[in-house]
Amino acid sequence: MAQAKHGDTVRVHYTGKLSDGRQFDSSAERDPLQFSLGEGKIIPGFEQAVIGMAPGDAATVTVKAQDAYGDRREDLVIVVERSDLPSELDPKIGDRLEMQRAGQAFPVNVTATTDDTVTLDANHPLAGEDLTFDIELIEIV
Repeated sequence: MAQAKHGDTVRVHYTGKLSDGRQFDSSAERDPLQFSLGEGKIIPGFEQAVIGMAPGDAATVTVKAQDAYGDRREDLVIVVERSDLPSELDPKIGDRLEMQRAGQAFPVNVTATTDDTVTLDANHPLAGEDLTFDIELIEIV
């Protein structure tokens, strides 16, 4: 039976959990996730876990933070003055906004607010987390 290798397009079902067991994502109620191995569109540790699997194989893998969304970086957390934000914007903790810098757009999360400031975090919400995935290779397309 064929095994998944670099360059193959695969379809997988997965469930992702944090180290405390809380589930953060799952494809169980959706179509399987389809991606090409080696394109870099999936976190490296997840992609590496699929390589060598055959259709029907299942595995549970733990992906260290550096092979997932990277380590948390404090330099990606900024505090901005409310007066620097658009006047119609009333950010709340947990809101996801988009910032522009040097012509590039990137998502940020609102992590704190005061009457005068808003703290924005450009880290991925799962940065710094070791992740555990239950993965089942459905097919090699």
